[in-house]
This record gives sequence, structure tokens and C-alpha cells, in this order.
Amino acid sequence: MCRRVKLRSGQVYLALLTCCLVPASSQIRYTVPEELEHGAFVGNIAEDLGLDISKLSSRRFRIVSGSNKQHLEVNLENGILFVNEKIDREEVCEFQPVCSLHLQVVMENPLELYRVEVEILDINDNAPSFPWHDYVLEVTESAAPGARFPLESAQDPDVGTNSLRNYKLSPNGFFSLEVQSRSDGSKFAELVLERPLDREQQKTHRVLLTAMDGGVPERSGTAMVIISVLDANDNVPTFDQTFYRVSLHENVPRGTLVLKLNATDLDEGTNGEIEYSFSGHAPQKVRDLFMVEPRSGNVRVKGVLDYEKSNLYELYVQAKDRGPSAVAVHCRVLVNLLDVNDNAPEVILTSVSTPVMEDAPPGTVIAVISVMDRDSGDNGDVNCDIPKNVPFQLHSSYKNYYTLVTTEILDREAVSEYNITISARDFGSPPLMTKKMITVQVTDINDNVPAFLQPSYTVYVMENNPPGASICSVTAVDPDANQNSYLSYSIMEGQIQGMPVSTYVSINSDSGNIYALRSFDYEQIRNFQIRVQAQDAGFPPLSSNVTVNVFILDQNDNVPVIVSPIPKNGSVATDVIPRSADPGYLVGKVSAMDADSGQNSRLSYQILQATDATLFSIALYTGELRTIRSLGDKDATKHRLLIQVRDNGQPPLSTSVSIVLTVVDSIPETPSELNDLPLNSDPSSSSSSLTLYLIVSLGSVSFTFLVAIIVLTVIKCHKDRLSLQDYKCSLPTCCCLRSGASGDVFKNSNINLQISSGNKVQTNCMESSGSGSQNYCYKVCLTPESAKSDFMFLKPYNSTTQNNEKIPEKTVQGKGGQNPPAVNNTVNEIKLPNTDWSPQKTQKPGLKRHKKDTSNIKWRLEPQVRCTIPTTCSIPGLST
Repeated sequence: MCRRVKLRSGQVYLALLTCCLVPASSQIRYTVPEELEHGAFVGNIAEDLGLDISKLSSRRFRIVSGSNKQHLEVNLENGILFVNEKIDREEVCEFQPVCSLHLQVVMENPLELYRVEVEILDINDNAPSFPWHDYVLEVTESAAPGARFPLESAQDPDVGTNSLRNYKLSPNGFFSLEVQSRSDGSKFAELVLERPLDREQQKTHRVLLTAMDGGVPERSGTAMVIISVLDANDNVPTFDQTFYRVSLHENVPRGTLVLKLNATDLDEGTNGEIEYSFSGHAPQKVRDLFMVEPRSGNVRVKGVLDYEKSNLYELYVQAKDRGPSAVAVHCRVLVNLLDVNDNAPEVILTSVSTPVMEDAPPGTVIAVISVMDRDSGDNGDVNCDIPKNVPFQLHSSYKNYYTLVTTEILDREAVSEYNITISARDFGSPPLMTKKMITVQVTDINDNVPAFLQPSYTVYVMENNPPGASICSVTAVDPDANQNSYLSYSIMEGQIQGMPVSTYVSINSDSGNIYALRSFDYEQIRNFQIRVQAQDAGFPPLSSNVTVNVFILDQNDNVPVIVSPIPKNGSVATDVIPRSADPGYLVGKVSAMDADSGQNSRLSYQILQATDATLFSIALYTGELRTIRSLGDKDATKHRLLIQVRDNGQPPLSTSVSIVLTVVDSIPETPSELNDLPLNSDPSSSSSSLTLYLIVSLGSVSFTFLVAIIVLTVIKCHKDRLSLQDYKCSLPTCCCLRSGASGDVFKNSNINLQISSGNKVQTNCMESSGSGSQNYCYKVCLTPESAKSDFMFLKPYNSTTQNNEKIPEKTVQGKGGQNPPAVNNTVNEIKLPNTDWSPQKTQKPGLKRHKKDTSNIKWRLEPQVRCTIPTTCSIPGLST
């Protein structure tokens, strides 16, 4: 493809723009003239390479040049290669006949490399010029026709046809011009004497020397040659050689001797004294690098010789005697430079892709590296390598081009950053090496599961802890980075005694601190497990779990409860003792129980007050009350004992019971006779009547209360039955009867009614144990406000089975003598043990009526009914 490019100054040059696709190595060659303005078209490089123009930007299409100036650039929108900075061929390539810019085209994703060579064509922008405008040439009059005199050469930095092509001499009658060529093809002129000179006729001749180039249009430069005719000098100096060849290493120090010239002159005196100098057509560049000593003829190094700039220099030296009309003779010295390994390799990072994901597959390209060495031969051959202990490798794609790729999967947690040293070494002697470091950052991915510091946690919490208190802290670590290591803690869903675990404990999602949401009661729950999950913020998130075992420690918060003897009149317990009792006689046994455990439930008994302290004693740990001595006639007939029961907790808690012992002459054989004993000083009078009255009164009140509750329950349930749907009632209060209850339930049954005023009790239960095989528990569903009321709706409950499971029993005695709260789906039941308050064989049978059979007395708390007040109460097992 050829284009005519219009340049500045109104001059039109024919520029040849040639686009050639070179099949080998995907190389493209363009030809462009120098001095083009910014934006001048060079070629459509995207079309020539067959690339998709729409993907040039996304694939980071770019041009990499080895020079400091970016002469050419690519328009990523249309793929056109254009001139970015004006190109001066003489500046870029100096005197080289062929000037080319070698470019590297790089594309990524996937990586593609192309070579582009742009040849810079010379235009005739420089006219030939002479070093001096006036040049004086001395010619002796004795010079014979045909004598040659070298003239000052003109310099033209252009090359090819635009370089110096010819010389022309103005017309004269004595001299002609003959043009000679050097070994490099440059031209120089010699003045030829056509006929003898006569100094007496004309001692000075002026001729105009014109130098012309071969450009279109032609350019030229002129110099005036002034020929001074000298008086005759018969002999001229003579060199022993007309041509010298010398080899010299580059970078030799200044002043190094290159060559010693030798010329002789047969004349004597000043006509035989020879002076050496550069001839007129020695280039200025040669004069800057070399020098000739005038008297000795030594040629020495003056400047810095660089093989990479030029490896061959021609020196034109002349010798002339000091006599009048001296004639200069010339010789040529050819200096060949030998390359020295004086240039270290250069490592250029053409493309670097960092950071890299730690899960990048082996073979991922990290960087594209180019290596150059300005030396030649072995001095310019370069080998490139990296350390062996890194998961990377260098692959050679083209000559002096390498790609740095991964060899294995990276692990950021092991190494987060690699500092890779690239070593480039040439094959010179001695070799030179260059090192360049590439830092490769490894980007984290979420590939590590959070790990707790312990496989499990065991926590001990003292009961009665304040709600909201911190009970422990769990900690997990994640070796990932940034958000992949940000952990949040949560408690996994689960149940503790039928209730969600979230009602027991909570956790700080940031710190892992676990807090108790309620005050724990050792008598209700002694241990439980929770599962804590630690989850990171990665995508996708990773998590791990740990088990936290929480053990509730007992605290001495329950007062001992005396279960026997039970006071008959609500304040004191009564009993009788025969006057004939011997020392050590077992009067009775005080039994108590403590809901605490361990040392907190270890009880001791002692008599705090006694009518006669010398008469009775009590066993410290068994509670057996015995006589110390025999009863005398002077002893009182009624003795009051205040017995304290104390636990072993810290601080200890205690309770007491008052026992009134009546001394009788004989113990009644039957309970009726025993009832006739008075409680006052006369045991045979009012004791029996008072006991009978108390029994009858208590039975009447209990029966009336139960009948009222049953009637109200039946009426209420009949009234609300029509509004029940799917066994659910939505009332402020609800009462539902489970199992077919009837009036027969209460026949022949020992009834114990438990009513708790504590806030912890959720349901209240009255159980009737009859002669039949089925027990009935009457449950009450109340509003929170009605928990303080004495009115309850009851329903029967079968205590033997529920869902084919045996319901466990647990002693119920609340803190301070109150009933403990019902715990989720766990039936709490108290059985009073036998009091052992029974007469010995030596006692009369009448004392048996004081034995209270409490084996059938039970307290049962069974929260089978869940109430949502004031909205819904759902009762399982409802019978319509």
C-alpha cells in the first residue's frame, strides 16, 4: 500500500507506506517516512493481525518499545497505528543505512505477543554542508599537472538517495574535480591540477565547490576553496604504508595508543621536518574520538569508543614537512573495534498481573518479561532464571521473551506474598548479571473453616445467677483475611427441657460472650448443652460448631422442711410419753428434708429450748428423740421442746418445730382412746375432742371446696365447648377437661392440693390418688393476674402414662418452704417419707393413732397445658 504524504513547508514527497505481513513469528512490518506529524496514519494493525477491535481495550492491547520515547501509538477504538511523536530518523538511527523501530504488541486474556517492525524512511530534509565556508589550499608552484589535492568533505546526515551524491567545481583554467568513494559508499572530492601553476602570474585561485545530494528536489551546499600557490619544495614526505588496519577493544581508556605513523622526507631542515594531522575529509566524529600527535605521528584515543554505536572507523591522516611550499601526503587508517562485555542485561516487565488468587490453577501467567543485552555474540546472549524454592516457573516464548507462570496451587495462609528475583546473566567473559524483583501478592479466598480454640467448653454457673450475666466466652479463629476472617457467633436451635435454647442463653455475635437470660435453679435443672456456631463473612460462608456444657452449681438457698412430725393444730406437734419410760427411751423421730444437694442438704438436729433440758436429747444426724433419764413424780406432765433442723451450707439455713410431749401413766391401746387425751395438763379430757373437731372441720372444708370447683369447671367447660376448634380455645382464661372426668373421681381418694404463689409456677396441679388404676391431676390454666387468686379450674390428669412414657417424680419443696416452679414437660412430684413417728413395742397401742400415713400424699406439677394469655390456650388430649 503506497500513500503520498504531504509534509510541512509546502514540499510534497512521495512516501512509501508498505504494510507487509510476515508469516514467521506473527511479525508485521510497516514503512513510514520520517518527520510525520502527530496522528499520521501508519497502518490498521488490528485488521492486519486479524484481531477483534471491540476487544482491544478489554484485552489491554498495547505497544511496548525499547526506547524512552513512544513514537507510535494505537487507537484502541479502530485499531489504527498512528504517529504519536515526530520521528527524526537522524536522531534515532544516526548514520545507519536502515533505520527500524522494533515494537512488541501485547494482548492479555489470553496472552498474545506480536512483533512489529516499522522502517523509518529517510526524506531529504538535510542539505549537504561543509565544515568551513572558506577553505585554504596551498599548492606549490612546482606541482606537476595531475597532482591531486583532497578537498574538505561535505556532510549530509540523510541516507540513501538523499545522501551526498556528487560534487561540482566552478569553471577555472587550472583545476578539475574528481569525485571518489569511500568503503562505506560516501563521496569525497579531490582537486586535480590540470596545468602548471605560475606563482608570479597568479598566486591565488578561487573556485567554488558545490556538494549535491540525490534527493527530490535536490539540495546542495557550497564552500569557497582558496588556492594559494607556494614556492617550490622539491621533496614531499612519504608514508611507509598508504593503508593501515588496526584492531582495538572498545572502552579502552583515553590516551591509548592506536597506531604510530611513520613518514619520511628527504629534504633537510624545515623542509624535512614532518607534521602529522587529520586530512581535510576526516569526519568530525572521528576527530572527536581520535587524535594525532603532530610531531610523533602517534594516533591515540581521545573519546569513549563504543562498539554498540559503531564498530569500524576510517582515519585519514596527512603528513607535511615544515618547509616552504610543503606538500601534504595522505594515508588511511582503518580501526576495527572489538566487542567487550560491558553491557549488563536489561530486564523489562512488559506485563504484570498481580495480585493473583490463591486458587489460581497452575500455569496462570503472572508476568511477561523481556530481556535485552546491547552486546553482540556471546556477550549479548542472555539466560534468565528464578529461584527454585518458589511455586513459579519461567517459560521462554520468543527469543529473550519469558512468561512467569504458577506451577502449583498457592496458599495465602502459608505465604501471602512472594518476592521473586529474576536473574538475567549473559555468556560473556566475565559474565554480567542483572537482578530484578517482582512482588506477587496472593489474594485470599474463603477456604478455611473457623476453628474453636477448644474442642468443647465446660462452664460452671452458680444457681441464682443474675439474668444477663456473662457465664463464659467462646473464641474461634479463622486464618483467612479481610472479610473471610470476620466471625460471627450464634447459638444453634435446640431445646432445653422442652423450651427453646434461646430462652435460656444468648450470645454476643461479635465477641462470643455467652449470657444467661434467666436465673438458673439447681433444683430445677442441673446441666444442659448448647451448640455454638462460628461463621465467617466469606462467600460462600464457612462455619463450625462447638458444644458448651453448662453445669449449675448448687447454692444453699433452700430451708430444711420438716416432714415429720406434722403439727396437728398448725403450730405444734403433740405426742405422749409413758411415765414409766426408761433412760434412752425412743420418744419419736424428727424427719426433715432439704431440696439442696451435697453439704447443703446435710442436716443436723438440736434442741434449742426445752421445759427440762435434763430430760430429753436428740441425735445430731438421725433426729431420734430419746429420754436421758427416767421420769419422776416431780417432773411436769407436759413438756415443750423447740427442735432446730439446720443444714451444713454456707451460710447455714435452719427451721424449727415445736413438740409438746404429754406424760401419761399408760399409753392408750386404741386410737379412740388416744384421741380422748387432752392437750392440757389433763391428758384424759380435751385432747380427744379437739382432735376430732379439727379433723371434721378440715374434711368439711375440703369437700365443700372440691365440689364447688367441680361444679364451676363443668359449667365453664360446657359453656365454652362450642367455641373450641381443633382442641384450641382462645379465651382470657381457659379450662379444659382431659380424660372423662366424673364425680366418681373424688371417691375414696386422698387429695392433696398444691397452690403456688411464686412467679415461677406456670401451672397448678391437684392430684387425686384413688383406689382405681388411674390417677387424676386437675390442671389449672390462669392468666398472669389470676395466679394470685385462690380460684382454679381443675381437670383430671392420668399420672401413670403420657404418650406411653413414665413420668418421673421429683421431690417438690420450694425455696423457703414454697413449691418449686414447674420445669418444661417435667413432672415434679414430692412424696413425704414415713415419719417413723411410731410407738415402740413398749408403748401402748393407743399411740398408733398419732402415726400419719403420708405415703399417698403427693404434689405433682405437670405443665401439659400451654396457655397463651389472653389469646390462645391449646390443651392436648381434650375430650369432647
